[in-house]
Amino acid sequence: MNSMIQGQLFTILNQTAREGGHYAGVETIKSRLLPWLGTCFSSTTSGRPFETSLSLIQESIEKERQLREFASTRNHELQQLEKELNSTRLQLTLVQQDLKASQAQEESTLRNLDRLNDYEQQVQILKDEIAILGAQKSVLHSRLARSRSPSPRPCRSRSPSPLPLRSCSPGRARLTNAARHAHLVARFSEIYTQERLDAQNLLRTYIDDLEIVQRIIYVAAVESFHAAKMAFRQFKMRVRKTLSLTYSGPESLEDTVLDYIVRHEDLYDVQASVNEVIRAMNINPKISFPPEVDFIMISSLIRELCRVAFSMQTLVPPLDIAFGADGELFNESKYRRSYDSDFTAPLVVYHVWPALMENDSIIVKGEAVSKRGALWSRRSRSKSRSRSRSMSPILSHSASPSRTLLPRSRSPSPIRSGSPRPALNTSNTSDCLEPCAFT
Repeated sequence: MNSMIQGQLFTILNQTAREGGHYAGVETIKSRLLPWLGTCFSSTTSGRPFETSLSLIQESIEKERQLREFASTRNHELQQLEKELNSTRLQLTLVQQDLKASQAQEESTLRNLDRLNDYEQQVQILKDEIAILGAQKSVLHSRLARSRSPSPRPCRSRSPSPLPLRSCSPGRARLTNAARHAHLVARFSEIYTQERLDAQNLLRTYIDDLEIVQRIIYVAAVESFHAAKMAFRQFKMRVRKTLSLTYSGPESLEDTVLDYIVRHEDLYDVQASVNEVIRAMNINPKISFPPEVDFIMISSLIRELCRVAFSMQTLVPPLDIAFGADGELFNESKYRRSYDSDFTAPLVVYHVWPALMENDSIIVKGEAVSKRGALWSRRSRSKSRSRSRSMSPILSHSASPSRTLLPRSRSPSPIRSGSPRPALNTSNTSDCLEPCAFT
């Protein structure tokens, strides 16, 4: 320390001597350097600067040690954190692998469930087929027993009623009635949500008025059911006439006829019904359309409706659409209001889709539009429009009333639809009453 101080002193003296003036810096040495030297030497003799320097060195050494310890501690903690991070990453990888395995297992389970549902459906179909085959087998056994009997006619005449045989061997129509009922109701709803909207979008490309488009589709649905019911009655009459000549089975003739129709629904001439519906729509005074619009463009919708309506007539009891008329009181249990309806209006302006009925019960709601004050204005406009026509469709066919009223007759009234035997009502009088009341 002394040598360091001496070296600094000599350096200071040399610098002062060089920067001094005439007296080589004597005044500077006297005024500045000597007092400082005196203080420095006095403190040097007491030993305090050495002690102070030693304490500073010790403090610096202690701080360096603390810094080294702190750094080593931080390094150790950092290593621990890295180990934990690696462990967490490993756990995350395992969890992701477990999730992927769970997803794969879930997908496999869903596929198995789908297969199980398919198997259950196939088993149910096989059970139905087995029941049908069992019924046919019992019928064949009964016929074989009658053929082997020495006097089958007296035995049959002594039998009070053929009901036990029919209860033991039901036909295919009754065995599959519930399944066909559910399928046809679901198909009717699918036509409302799919084919109807497709036909509506197609007509909107030619007709801007949504009301006219919805009226056209509703009339197509009503006429399709009417044409299909008429075709079913004619088909049933032909089958009954053919089977009645040679039939001698244990079941009733009506059940046999119905079984035959269920098995041979492909014989139904649906194109003839489609043509009948289009012809009836062309002479319907309730719908108007541009001359470039032809109802053949919605023939796919009409064809599906005719098929469903024809199949619904084979059910026990048959299904039918509800009768609807403009201006009727809105029924919440029968119709849903359309989105643009006035929900406080009590009357129906026009119908969008018919309701589906079984006897007197509504099983699928229809859709209708209700607005206040719109019904009477539309009626006045329709009257003025009908007076401005050169020839009314009704008057043009007045010479042949049967041909006019037959295609324009609507779905049967609630009284007729609730009749227990609608297929036997084939008189032209009841058919003529409905179009007149509807018009």
